[in-house]
Amino acid sequence: MTAPYVPQIALYRRWLEEQRGLSFSSFEDMRQWSVRDLDAYWQSIWDYFDLRSPTPHRAVLAERKMPGAVWFPGASVNYAQQVFRHVEAADAAGLAAIVSSGEDGVLKATSWPELRRQAAALAVHLREKGVKPGDRVAAYLPNIPETIIAFLATASLGAIWSVCAPDMAAPAVIDRFKQIEPKVLIACDAVTYAGRRHDRRAVVDELRRSLPTVKHFILHSDAESAETADPLLSAIFARRSPAIDTFEPVWLPFDHPLWIVYSSGTTGLPKPIVHSHGGIIIVVLPLNTLHNDIGCSYQPNSFGERFHWYSSTGWIMWNCQVNALLGGTTCCIFDGSPGGSKDKPDWTTLWRFVADAQVTVFGAGAAFFANCTKAEIDLGAVGNLSRLRALGSTGSPLSADTQAWFNERFAALSKVNGNAAQADMWWANISGGTDFAGAFIGGNRELPQTPGTMQCRILGCAVEAFNEQGRPVIDEVGELVCTEPLPSMPLRFWNDPGDARYRASYFETYPDNFDGTGRGPVWRHGDWLKVAADGSCVIYGRSDATINRHGLRMGTSELYSAIEALPEILDSMVVDLEYLGRESYMPLFVVLRDGIALDEAMKARINKAIEAGLSRRFLPNEIFQVPEIPRTLSGKKQELPIKKLLLGHPIEKVINKDAMANPGCLEWYLAFAGDYLQKNAGAA
Repeated sequence: MTAPYVPQIALYRRWLEEQRGLSFSSFEDMRQWSVRDLDAYWQSIWDYFDLRSPTPHRAVLAERKMPGAVWFPGASVNYAQQVFRHVEAADAAGLAAIVSSGEDGVLKATSWPELRRQAAALAVHLREKGVKPGDRVAAYLPNIPETIIAFLATASLGAIWSVCAPDMAAPAVIDRFKQIEPKVLIACDAVTYAGRRHDRRAVVDELRRSLPTVKHFILHSDAESAETADPLLSAIFARRSPAIDTFEPVWLPFDHPLWIVYSSGTTGLPKPIVHSHGGIIIVVLPLNTLHNDIGCSYQPNSFGERFHWYSSTGWIMWNCQVNALLGGTTCCIFDGSPGGSKDKPDWTTLWRFVADAQVTVFGAGAAFFANCTKAEIDLGAVGNLSRLRALGSTGSPLSADTQAWFNERFAALSKVNGNAAQADMWWANISGGTDFAGAFIGGNRELPQTPGTMQCRILGCAVEAFNEQGRPVIDEVGELVCTEPLPSMPLRFWNDPGDARYRASYFETYPDNFDGTGRGPVWRHGDWLKVAADGSCVIYGRSDATINRHGLRMGTSELYSAIEALPEILDSMVVDLEYLGRESYMPLFVVLRDGIALDEAMKARINKAIEAGLSRRFLPNEIFQVPEIPRTLSGKKQELPIKKLLLGHPIEKVINKDAMANPGCLEWYLAFAGDYLQKNAGAA
């Protein structure tokens, strides 16, 4: 397969004309319809993807407000039920559900019937242990088939899933799981990454000690003879019984909680975000199919489709990868380092997996593609990439140079392998968030593409760039906002009385009646966005102080907790300067105790604390000793103003000295900003 005969979005457009009598002069006209007539658009998605419910819905959008929109009341759904609809047809076509590999390069296929049977085996086991709808199942697992199966088992019971990646240190995992009080913990005893085997037993022991609500523990071990008193996940999957054979996922209300994911702000613990079964299903299907052009693997138009988006289980892209199963697509997953080991970097690692697994659509963080260009990899030497027809990126802006570098090489490859799709490689460059488990900006097979830009705003997403007066602007950089509700917006944050933290996170910048129209609050996402006159978009990084390292977001407060535990450090501040297409550059500023010097040994201690408390992914690029950290009169660190200074904004526009507790410290940061901007003049 080289490409679908017909782009998926064209099939939907034809269906709208035939079934609804709707025709549009342009994609933007169709998008405007989708955000003006929300009932008609989302009903069309329900019908187009043939979503099923044993009970009819009474309305599409019963309450049109943010937050608190009520979608499809009366409907019954289940994420796992939607996945397992594809078992018979996909298996009859000889297609796998999951194709997986680790750093050893060995491919493993999981069939659709085995996916369902193993999920049923674990679901029956959990049910026997008293797990009920609404109970939380926490997992500390890598990106392997067992993790996907455990998630589907959890979802099939109506229990709520939450996963953290095993490269995360115990404090960061405990900060997340302790908030949600899980009944079950499933964890691995080791993980392989960058050529090294990492023992995680000590972390798991600490998790078990720190999570008193856990009543049942299940161990995942790939050791040949794991000796443990705890039940092994592999043994549970291997069970067979009439109860397993006849198990069916339970039907749940449309807004029943599906999973809890985490997105960190600049203060407090990570935000535990709750999404619903129905909201995820109905948003993901058009995103993956219509915009990412990922087809059902057993349909003739996209037969043999295989989708891989590199991710760890700690990134929302893991969820997005699994979501492809909702549409009957084979998922190809890789567990390990995308760039080889530290002492032997190899940025062809993922490309060899893509070739071996015969992937047709391949996505990764923008930083991955940038690293490949720096390493000057040889795509012709990684294996047979002839089935690859599309690429995708997210996590941070993909530069025009990086995209053009790959386009040139794939155009050359197409002459060798005969894949016409690679002569002008299509990129599904997307931007969204953990917050709503989807994308606001993305691709469209039918639109022209320009390297360094994203093609369009997504159907159903009323996205605008707001200026400082809260008005939509074109061809200007503004705050990314969403002015209408979306089904996958959070139900709530876990344990958030009165939705206070939820409202503060997204709706306080543009509150109820902020512009005098009476339309209610508007979702502020926290990204800089420019919408061009032709509808294409560019994301310019975070507009707040959240860290975005290699596509993974982390709150600055989590970093401070790790750093300031060191007795030598009195205060600290970090900013992430990912903006305007630049790579993420993250300087760390520290105030040290008298007599302590910021020598190499001290820097190593700081980095070790970050690695132990969070992950190596959040190590700063540079560390600087400063006399003071700038703070407001109320004591808040002024991360965002300092970030804006380093981006070249004039000081009088970003800092109100009268609101500062220590305005005298600004001279140091002004001098630092001047040096930084001079060194990086012209970088973009």
